[in-house]
Amino acid sequence: MNATLDPLREFSAEISPLNLSPLWERTVKLMPGSVCVPAVWQYAEMRPLLDRAAALISKKQADRRVLVMENPSLRGTSFITNSLYAGLQIILPGEIAPSHRHTPSALRFVVEGEGAYTTVGGEKIPMRPGDFVVTPSWAWHDHGNLGNAPVVWMDGLDTPFASFFGANFRENYPDESYPVTRAIGTNTNQHGANMLPLEYRADGENSPLLIYAFDRTREALRGLAQSGAPHPAHGYKLRYANPATGGHPFATMAAFMQFLPKKLHGAVVRSTDGTVFNVAEGGCHVEMEGRSHALKPHDVFVVPPWEPYRFEADNDCLLFSFSDRAAQEALGFWREQMLNTG
Repeated sequence: MNATLDPLREFSAEISPLNLSPLWERTVKLMPGSVCVPAVWQYAEMRPLLDRAAALISKKQADRRVLVMENPSLRGTSFITNSLYAGLQIILPGEIAPSHRHTPSALRFVVEGEGAYTTVGGEKIPMRPGDFVVTPSWAWHDHGNLGNAPVVWMDGLDTPFASFFGANFRENYPDESYPVTRAIGTNTNQHGANMLPLEYRADGENSPLLIYAFDRTREALRGLAQSGAPHPAHGYKLRYANPATGGHPFATMAAFMQFLPKKLHGAVVRSTDGTVFNVAEGGCHVEMEGRSHALKPHDVFVVPPWEPYRFEADNDCLLFSFSDRAAQEALGFWREQMLNTG
Protein backbone atom coordinates (compact mmCIF):
# COMPACT_ATOMS: atom_id res chain seq x y z
CA MET A 1 0.00 0.00 0.00
CA ASN A 2 2.75 2.45 0.94
CA ALA A 3 4.57 1.59 -2.27
CA THR A 4 1.48 2.79 -4.15
CA LEU A 5 0.99 5.98 -2.12
CA ASP A 6 4.61 7.15 -2.21
CA PRO A 7 4.79 7.41 -6.02
CA LEU A 8 1.47 9.31 -5.96
CA ARG A 9 2.81 11.78 -3.39
CA GLU A 10 5.97 12.18 -5.42
CA PHE A 11 3.91 12.78 -8.54
CA SER A 12 1.76 15.39 -6.77
CA ALA A 13 4.89 17.18 -5.56
CA GLU A 14 6.33 17.08 -9.06
CA ILE A 15 3.33 18.71 -10.75
CA SER A 16 2.65 21.31 -8.04
CA PRO A 17 5.26 23.85 -9.33
CA LEU A 18 3.44 23.71 -12.68
CA ASN A 19 0.23 24.96 -10.97
CA LEU A 20 -1.38 21.57 -11.40
CA SER A 21 -3.20 19.47 -8.82
CA PRO A 22 -4.54 15.88 -8.86
CA LEU A 23 -8.33 15.59 -8.80
CA TRP A 24 -8.10 12.18 -7.11
CA GLU A 25 -6.91 13.87 -3.93
CA ARG A 26 -9.91 16.19 -3.81
CA THR A 27 -13.24 15.46 -2.18
CA VAL A 28 -15.94 16.57 -4.60
CA LYS A 29 -19.06 17.91 -2.88
CA LEU A 30 -22.10 16.89 -4.89
CA MET A 31 -24.75 18.29 -2.54
CA PRO A 32 -26.24 21.76 -3.14
CA GLY A 33 -25.97 24.63 -0.71
CA SER A 34 -23.49 27.36 0.16
CA VAL A 35 -21.42 28.75 3.01
CA CYS A 36 -24.07 31.45 3.55
CA VAL A 37 -26.25 31.31 6.65
CA PRO A 38 -29.74 32.65 7.35
CA ALA A 39 -29.78 36.13 8.86
CA VAL A 40 -32.29 38.81 9.90
CA TRP A 41 -31.84 42.59 10.04
CA GLN A 42 -34.51 44.37 12.08
CA TYR A 43 -35.52 47.74 10.67
CA ALA A 44 -36.17 49.15 14.14
CA GLU A 45 -32.48 48.60 14.88
CA MET A 46 -31.19 49.80 11.51
CA ARG A 47 -33.28 52.96 11.18
CA PRO A 48 -31.48 54.95 13.93
CA LEU A 49 -28.16 53.83 12.46
CA LEU A 50 -29.20 55.28 9.10
CA ASP A 51 -29.87 58.61 10.82
CA ARG A 52 -26.42 58.52 12.37
CA ALA A 53 -24.88 57.72 9.00
CA ALA A 54 -26.78 60.66 7.49
CA ALA A 55 -25.18 62.96 10.06
CA LEU A 56 -21.70 61.60 9.37
CA ILE A 57 -21.68 61.23 5.58
CA SER A 58 -21.85 64.41 3.50
CA LYS A 59 -24.31 65.27 0.75
CA LYS A 60 -21.55 64.79 -1.84
CA GLN A 61 -21.25 61.17 -0.72
CA ALA A 62 -24.99 60.53 -0.57
CA ASP A 63 -24.72 57.79 -3.20
CA ARG A 64 -22.41 55.94 -0.81
CA ARG A 65 -24.48 56.50 2.35
CA VAL A 66 -25.53 52.89 2.56
CA LEU A 67 -25.57 50.29 5.30
CA VAL A 68 -24.51 47.10 3.52
CA MET A 69 -26.11 43.94 4.85
CA GLU A 70 -23.36 41.32 4.81
CA ASN A 71 -24.03 37.66 5.31
CA PRO A 72 -22.43 36.66 8.65
CA SER A 73 -20.36 34.04 6.82
CA LEU A 74 -19.21 36.54 4.15
CA ARG A 75 -18.04 39.46 6.28
CA GLY A 76 -15.79 41.87 4.43
CA THR A 77 -17.18 40.98 1.00
CA SER A 78 -20.23 43.31 0.91
CA PHE A 79 -22.30 40.31 -0.23
CA ILE A 80 -25.52 39.07 1.35
CA THR A 81 -25.27 35.82 -0.65
CA ASN A 82 -22.54 34.53 -2.94
CA SER A 83 -24.28 36.22 -5.87
CA LEU A 84 -26.17 39.23 -4.43
CA TYR A 85 -25.58 42.56 -2.73
CA ALA A 86 -28.14 44.32 -0.53
CA GLY A 87 -28.02 47.59 1.38
CA LEU A 88 -30.21 50.27 2.91
CA GLN A 89 -29.69 53.82 1.61
CA ILE A 90 -30.99 57.07 3.12
CA ILE A 91 -31.40 60.34 1.22
CA LEU A 92 -32.18 63.52 3.14
CA PRO A 93 -34.59 66.26 1.99
CA GLY A 94 -33.08 68.37 -0.78
CA GLU A 95 -30.22 65.96 -1.46
CA ILE A 96 -29.14 64.53 -4.79
CA ALA A 97 -27.00 61.40 -4.92
CA PRO A 98 -24.56 62.27 -7.75
CA SER A 99 -25.08 60.69 -11.16
CA HIS A 100 -23.01 57.64 -12.00
CA ARG A 101 -23.20 54.30 -13.79
CA HIS A 102 -21.83 50.82 -13.22
CA THR A 103 -21.86 47.43 -14.84
CA PRO A 104 -23.88 45.71 -12.08
CA SER A 105 -27.63 45.94 -12.58
CA ALA A 106 -29.49 47.43 -9.64
CA LEU A 107 -32.96 47.39 -8.14
CA ARG A 108 -34.50 49.71 -5.59
CA PHE A 109 -37.31 48.79 -3.25
CA VAL A 110 -38.64 51.90 -1.55
CA VAL A 111 -39.06 51.40 2.18
CA GLU A 112 -39.97 54.77 3.67
CA GLY A 113 -40.71 58.36 2.70
CA GLU A 114 -42.37 60.41 -0.03
CA GLY A 115 -40.81 62.73 -2.58
CA ALA A 116 -37.94 60.58 -3.83
CA TYR A 117 -37.05 60.11 -7.45
CA THR A 118 -34.47 58.39 -9.58
CA THR A 119 -33.34 59.65 -12.96
CA VAL A 120 -32.61 56.86 -15.44
CA GLY A 121 -32.11 57.29 -19.16
CA GLY A 122 -32.94 60.98 -19.00
CA GLU A 123 -36.30 60.55 -17.23
CA LYS A 124 -37.08 61.55 -13.66
CA ILE A 125 -39.09 58.72 -12.10
CA PRO A 126 -40.96 59.43 -8.82
CA MET A 127 -40.64 56.65 -6.24
CA ARG A 128 -43.07 55.81 -3.46
CA PRO A 129 -43.01 53.25 -0.65
CA GLY A 130 -43.38 49.72 -1.98
CA ASP A 131 -42.37 50.60 -5.54
CA PHE A 132 -39.89 48.35 -7.32
CA VAL A 133 -37.45 50.28 -9.51
CA VAL A 134 -35.14 48.93 -12.23
CA THR A 135 -31.72 50.44 -12.97
CA PRO A 136 -30.20 48.64 -15.96
CA SER A 137 -26.52 47.85 -16.28
CA TRP A 138 -24.37 50.80 -17.38
CA ALA A 139 -27.28 53.28 -17.32
CA TRP A 140 -26.60 56.79 -16.02
CA HIS A 141 -28.67 57.36 -12.89
CA ASP A 142 -28.95 59.65 -9.91
CA HIS A 143 -31.38 59.90 -7.02
CA GLY A 144 -32.92 62.82 -5.19
CA ASN A 145 -35.36 63.72 -2.44
CA LEU A 146 -37.80 66.55 -3.10
CA GLY A 147 -39.82 65.80 0.04
CA ASN A 148 -39.68 67.09 3.60
CA ALA A 149 -38.49 63.91 5.31
CA PRO A 150 -35.76 61.32 4.76
CA VAL A 151 -36.33 58.58 2.21
CA VAL A 152 -35.02 55.04 2.67
CA TRP A 153 -34.84 52.29 0.10
CA MET A 154 -33.23 48.89 -0.24
CA ASP A 155 -30.64 48.48 -2.98
CA GLY A 156 -30.19 45.10 -4.60
CA LEU A 157 -27.35 44.51 -7.07
CA ASP A 158 -25.74 41.65 -8.94
CA THR A 159 -22.28 42.98 -8.04
CA PRO A 160 -20.89 39.50 -7.23
CA PHE A 161 -21.58 38.45 -10.83
CA ALA A 162 -19.63 41.41 -12.22
CA SER A 163 -16.81 40.78 -9.74
CA PHE A 164 -16.67 37.09 -10.62
CA PHE A 165 -16.21 37.91 -14.30
CA GLY A 166 -13.73 40.71 -13.61
CA ALA A 167 -16.12 43.19 -15.23
CA ASN A 168 -17.02 45.51 -12.36
CA PHE A 169 -16.76 48.99 -13.88
CA ARG A 170 -18.01 52.31 -12.48
CA GLU A 171 -17.97 55.85 -13.88
CA ASN A 172 -19.06 59.17 -12.36
CA TYR A 173 -20.96 61.69 -14.48
CA PRO A 174 -19.13 65.05 -14.80
CA ASP A 175 -22.15 66.95 -13.45
CA GLU A 176 -24.19 66.29 -10.32
CA SER A 177 -27.27 65.24 -12.30
CA TYR A 178 -27.80 63.59 -15.65
CA PRO A 179 -29.82 65.81 -18.04
CA VAL A 180 -33.58 65.24 -18.00
CA THR A 181 -34.76 64.84 -21.59
CA ARG A 182 -38.07 62.99 -21.18
CA ALA A 183 -41.32 63.95 -19.46
CA ILE A 184 -42.27 62.24 -16.20
CA GLY A 185 -44.40 59.19 -16.92
CA THR A 186 -43.02 58.54 -20.40
CA ASN A 187 -41.48 55.20 -19.47
CA THR A 188 -44.65 53.90 -17.80
CA ASN A 189 -46.81 55.08 -20.68
CA GLN A 190 -44.58 53.33 -23.19
CA HIS A 191 -44.03 50.05 -21.37
CA GLY A 192 -46.46 49.75 -18.45
CA ALA A 193 -49.78 48.98 -20.15
CA ASN A 194 -49.03 45.61 -21.77
CA MET A 195 -47.92 47.53 -24.85
CA LEU A 196 -44.61 48.61 -26.40
CA PRO A 197 -43.60 51.50 -28.66
CA LEU A 198 -43.99 50.68 -32.33
CA GLU A 199 -40.26 51.17 -32.91
CA TYR A 200 -39.18 49.28 -29.77
CA ARG A 201 -35.95 47.31 -30.04
CA ALA A 202 -34.64 45.33 -27.09
CA ASP A 203 -31.45 46.66 -25.52
CA GLY A 204 -30.09 43.69 -23.61
CA GLU A 205 -32.08 41.53 -21.21
CA ASN A 206 -33.11 44.23 -18.73
CA SER A 207 -36.74 45.27 -18.51
CA PRO A 208 -37.60 48.44 -20.47
CA LEU A 209 -40.14 49.23 -17.73
CA LEU A 210 -38.24 51.07 -15.01
CA ILE A 211 -40.84 51.23 -12.22
CA TYR A 212 -43.47 48.79 -10.98
CA ALA A 213 -45.96 50.66 -8.79
CA PHE A 214 -46.78 49.10 -5.43
CA ASP A 215 -50.47 50.02 -5.59
CA ARG A 216 -50.99 47.92 -8.71
CA THR A 217 -48.95 45.02 -7.35
CA ARG A 218 -50.85 44.94 -4.07
CA GLU A 219 -54.19 45.16 -5.89
CA ALA A 220 -53.27 42.21 -8.10
CA LEU A 221 -52.24 40.03 -5.17
CA ARG A 222 -55.31 40.80 -3.11
CA GLY A 223 -57.45 40.08 -6.14
CA LEU A 224 -55.78 36.70 -6.53
CA ALA A 225 -56.58 35.93 -2.91
CA GLN A 226 -60.28 36.21 -3.74
CA SER A 227 -60.09 33.77 -6.64
CA GLY A 228 -58.36 30.66 -5.37
CA ALA A 229 -56.49 28.83 -2.64
CA PRO A 230 -52.97 29.94 -1.69
CA HIS A 231 -49.84 28.02 -2.58
CA PRO A 232 -49.02 25.79 0.42
CA ALA A 233 -45.61 27.41 0.94
CA HIS A 234 -45.66 30.81 -0.78
CA GLY A 235 -49.23 32.03 -0.28
CA TYR A 236 -50.05 34.17 -3.30
CA LYS A 237 -46.82 35.02 -5.11
CA LEU A 238 -46.18 36.90 -8.35
CA ARG A 239 -42.93 37.65 -10.12
CA TYR A 240 -42.11 40.98 -11.70
CA ALA A 241 -41.91 40.50 -15.47
CA ASN A 242 -40.07 42.12 -18.33
CA PRO A 243 -42.98 43.32 -20.52
CA ALA A 244 -40.95 42.86 -23.70
CA THR A 245 -39.99 39.22 -23.12
CA GLY A 246 -42.14 37.85 -20.31
CA GLY A 247 -38.90 36.95 -18.54
CA HIS A 248 -37.34 38.45 -15.44
CA PRO A 249 -36.52 42.17 -15.09
CA PHE A 250 -32.78 41.43 -15.21
CA ALA A 251 -30.60 38.81 -16.87
CA THR A 252 -29.28 37.85 -13.44
CA MET A 253 -31.91 38.79 -10.86
CA ALA A 254 -35.56 37.89 -10.34
CA ALA A 255 -37.91 39.89 -8.13
CA PHE A 256 -41.19 38.93 -6.47
CA MET A 257 -44.03 40.12 -4.27
CA GLN A 258 -46.09 37.68 -2.26
CA PHE A 259 -49.17 37.93 -0.08
CA LEU A 260 -49.34 35.74 3.01
CA PRO A 261 -52.99 35.68 4.10
CA LYS A 262 -54.02 35.70 7.72
CA LYS A 263 -53.71 32.28 9.41
CA LEU A 264 -51.38 30.85 6.77
CA HIS A 265 -49.31 27.97 8.12
CA GLY A 266 -46.85 27.48 5.31
CA ALA A 267 -45.22 24.29 4.16
CA VAL A 268 -41.45 23.90 4.35
CA VAL A 269 -39.76 24.70 1.05
CA ARG A 270 -36.25 25.18 -0.26
CA SER A 271 -34.75 26.29 -3.56
CA THR A 272 -31.33 26.80 -5.08
CA ASP A 273 -31.64 30.58 -5.36
CA GLY A 274 -30.47 32.52 -2.32
CA THR A 275 -33.24 35.04 -1.64
CA VAL A 276 -33.39 38.42 0.11
CA PHE A 277 -36.77 39.39 1.60
CA ASN A 278 -38.14 42.74 2.77
CA VAL A 279 -41.42 43.00 4.70
CA ALA A 280 -43.47 45.44 2.63
CA GLU A 281 -46.57 45.47 4.84
CA GLY A 282 -47.78 43.68 7.94
CA GLY A 283 -45.77 41.01 9.66
CA CYS A 284 -45.19 37.29 9.83
CA HIS A 285 -42.90 34.62 11.20
CA VAL A 286 -40.23 32.82 9.21
CA GLU A 287 -38.70 29.59 10.46
CA MET A 288 -35.09 28.92 9.45
CA GLU A 289 -32.67 26.44 11.00
CA GLY A 290 -35.36 25.40 13.47
CA ARG A 291 -35.78 28.92 14.85
CA SER A 292 -38.82 31.15 14.37
CA HIS A 293 -38.15 34.84 13.66
CA ALA A 294 -40.87 37.45 14.22
CA LEU A 295 -40.83 39.96 11.36
CA LYS A 296 -42.21 43.50 11.31
CA PRO A 297 -42.55 46.07 8.50
CA HIS A 298 -39.30 46.71 6.60
CA ASP A 299 -37.34 43.94 8.32
CA VAL A 300 -34.90 42.22 5.96
CA PHE A 301 -33.89 38.57 6.00
CA VAL A 302 -31.92 36.27 3.73
CA VAL A 303 -32.57 32.61 2.97
CA PRO A 304 -29.40 30.95 1.58
CA PRO A 305 -29.49 28.50 -1.32
CA TRP A 306 -31.15 25.17 -0.49
CA GLU A 307 -31.99 26.30 3.05
CA PRO A 308 -35.39 24.97 4.24
CA TYR A 309 -37.77 27.66 5.50
CA ARG A 310 -41.46 28.21 6.16
CA PHE A 311 -43.83 31.10 6.85
CA GLU A 312 -46.59 31.61 9.39
CA ALA A 313 -48.86 34.64 9.24
CA ASP A 314 -51.13 35.63 12.12
CA ASN A 315 -52.29 38.57 10.00
CA ASP A 316 -52.02 39.58 6.36
CA CYS A 317 -48.45 40.21 5.19
CA LEU A 318 -46.82 41.39 1.96
CA LEU A 319 -43.23 40.35 1.25
CA PHE A 320 -40.94 41.71 -1.46
CA SER A 321 -37.99 39.53 -2.46
CA PHE A 322 -35.23 39.21 -5.01
CA SER A 323 -32.86 36.41 -5.91
CA ASP A 324 -30.48 35.07 -8.55
CA ARG A 325 -33.18 32.81 -9.98
CA ALA A 326 -33.00 34.53 -13.40
CA ALA A 327 -29.37 33.51 -13.86
CA GLN A 328 -29.96 30.03 -12.49
CA GLU A 329 -32.89 29.41 -14.82
CA ALA A 330 -30.89 30.60 -17.82
CA LEU A 331 -28.12 28.17 -16.87
CA GLY A 332 -30.49 25.30 -16.13
CA PHE A 333 -29.49 25.17 -12.45
CA TRP A 334 -32.62 26.32 -10.61
CA ARG A 335 -34.81 23.90 -8.69
CA GLU A 336 -37.25 23.96 -5.79
CA GLN A 337 -38.38 21.26 -3.38
CA MET A 338 -41.38 21.09 -1.08
CA LEU A 339 -40.52 19.23 2.10
CA ASN A 340 -44.04 18.90 3.51
CA THR A 341 -47.58 19.97 2.70
CA GLY A 342 -48.83 21.11 5.98
